[in-house]
Amino acid sequence: MRVVIADDEADVVVFLKTIVEELGHVAVSYSDGNMLTQALVRETFDLLILDWNMPGKDGIAILQWMQSSLPERPAVIMMTNRSAKRDISDALNAGADDYITKPEDRAVVAARINAMLRRNAGSGAFDAEAVYGKYHLNRIEQTVSVNGKTITMTSKEFELADLFFRNADRTLSRNYIMETIWRTTAALATRTLDMHISRVRAKLDLQPENGFRIFTVFGYGYRLETIAPSK
Repeated sequence: MRVVIADDEADVVVFLKTIVEELGHVAVSYSDGNMLTQALVRETFDLLILDWNMPGKDGIAILQWMQSSLPERPAVIMMTNRSAKRDISDALNAGADDYITKPEDRAVVAARINAMLRRNAGSGAFDAEAVYGKYHLNRIEQTVSVNGKTITMTSKEFELADLFFRNADRTLSRNYIMETIWRTTAALATRTLDMHISRVRAKLDLQPENGFRIFTVFGYGYRLETIAPSK
């Protein structure tokens, strides 16, 4: 998963990046609130770890902006040195999902990050098997079955299909997909992404009559849309 850290203290950024990466996720960081909002518009993230006091927009202003400006927003952990009960309630009421007061033990921070990511991944997202309409995914064997017929897929094709099904009806940026599947945003991966999406769409026959379709969001990324059965 992809985590964005917003903090203007370099040592805190290093601390959080290390934790996020040790948990197996991708971490990016911004030290300015205005730069963060620009990134939130053009990129997809699963979690935002947000400081209160930053240059540009502060944490509360960013939370308020997210509520009014983002159709799809990441989960938010506010992590700050403010510990007054009023500050905590203000942050939670503004849209934060959790609140951590600095400094906090490394193990506690890691546990809170993991809990938030699990909570927002959706029920069954990390089960060995999952069913989405007529598509049955086996994450151990990395296979997809449709109406009892097993579809042959490469490892990357399966990972991509799994990512889309887990995030159905959520628009994913190209960078998010490439960093999640290929751990890179290089130009080569961009061409690779288009090719793999074409193969996944064809192999799984992702058409409206089968309940799902992948469509391109121009200038941003892709979205697997759930299609309601026609009456």
